[in-house]
Amino acid sequence: MGNTKFNELRGKYNTFTYEGWHLSENDGFIGIEFDFSIDGLCEFHPTTKIKTENLNVINAFDSKTAQKIVFNLGMVELISYWKCACPKTVEIKCGYLSEKDIEWWKKLYFRGLSEFFYINGIETDEESFMEINCLKEEKTEHSHDCNCGCHDKYVSAQLNLIPVGGGKDSCVTASLLKKFGEKNKFFTVNDQQARTDTVISAGYGEKDIVRTYRTIDKNLLKLNSEGFLNGHTPFSAVVAFLSLYCAYLIGADYIVLSNESSANESNIEGAEVNHQYSKSYEFECDFSKYVERNIFGEIQYFSLLRAFSELQIAKMFAQLPEYHGTFRSCNRGSKQNIWCGKCAKCLFVFTILSPFMDYDKLIEIFGNDMLDDEEMKPDFDGLAGFTKLKPFECVGTKTEFAFALDRLAGKFDKQGRKLPKLLQYFKENADTSAIDNNLLNEYNPMNNAPDDFLEIIMEMYKNVAENY
Repeated sequence: MGNTKFNELRGKYNTFTYEGWHLSENDGFIGIEFDFSIDGLCEFHPTTKIKTENLNVINAFDSKTAQKIVFNLGMVELISYWKCACPKTVEIKCGYLSEKDIEWWKKLYFRGLSEFFYINGIETDEESFMEINCLKEEKTEHSHDCNCGCHDKYVSAQLNLIPVGGGKDSCVTASLLKKFGEKNKFFTVNDQQARTDTVISAGYGEKDIVRTYRTIDKNLLKLNSEGFLNGHTPFSAVVAFLSLYCAYLIGADYIVLSNESSANESNIEGAEVNHQYSKSYEFECDFSKYVERNIFGEIQYFSLLRAFSELQIAKMFAQLPEYHGTFRSCNRGSKQNIWCGKCAKCLFVFTILSPFMDYDKLIEIFGNDMLDDEEMKPDFDGLAGFTKLKPFECVGTKTEFAFALDRLAGKFDKQGRKLPKLLQYFKENADTSAIDNNLLNEYNPMNNAPDDFLEIIMEMYKNVAENY
């Protein structure tokens, strides 16, 4: 059924066009508007605004380099609109892409849409799902320090730009980077209270936040309501290019992410279907190479937490009580700034923290004893590895989840406390002899952390490893 609808839509609407973008500056904001269309269907004009009243903008918002970044931001934005009808052909009328670049974008689109294809029952492949055409022009290779005018001189303010989502991971990063003091600036996409609270809890003010506001075109929402195709897109790739543009404006040297090693795991055993593809180490490396090849090499994009698992980050977060009352990462409850206490994300975060925090405190934070809630069993089974499908959320590995449950069971046994229903169920059905008890001592060497940050990373390892 999914393939039938997919083929019908792309047969009827066969061309998606990226016409261009517009940059403006007024009333304390930099504005970006993109022009997309699907032939025979409608146009889309999504916008993004960057608040500048509190920023020291030292690189021109509309320079040649800035425009290159914005063009590429449009390339990643377009996938949200393409997916409603999945046209066979994508026409790029506002920029040039080499064959290598086209393959780069097709890889990002295809793998970033792996969940979308799976949920919608679409069977396709990376080669044939899309054809990208663009402006035909010669592209001359230049060095970053040439004098031909192809590159603008980048002015650095030696800052760190730290994307903040409001969850435990960005809290840990904000805490670890305190030694950099005023060199830290924080980046958010759309306001949520937990994001501001993270920055304030880290000892900074709202003046230290680079705030961006991204809107979805109403035509897309209308099409979604009418039954056109919908689903997950690689949002973290939007964060990558938008944070790069903002880092360029303020002269940052580093964009410091909070993506962990666990983001590399597929959601389905034996298949490359990863909800977190654009948070993966593979995408991080691909993005850095693409930017250096096509834009510039002055800003380094990396994750401070890539060496660690969700489990290790949870243990570190447990040592940071100043964030415990304000952190949030529940998608369902984000608008109300709450944990819904009924979704796979809440269940995962609750459980992964449970070996390291007071259990009753967790119940207070989440408003629900999630491991005593039998309605959560389907999500629990996926998280624990009892089924092959892990919930499509930003969650850690099944191995880590099982480790946390096993440790929690041991803690309850020592306290003579009755096990919650799902924990009892796990104890009765899991092969606990297969649990790797060395998980807190692991260190993932596949990370891109610069030398300036290694001391901080090793200090965290000292705090979470059991056999340090």
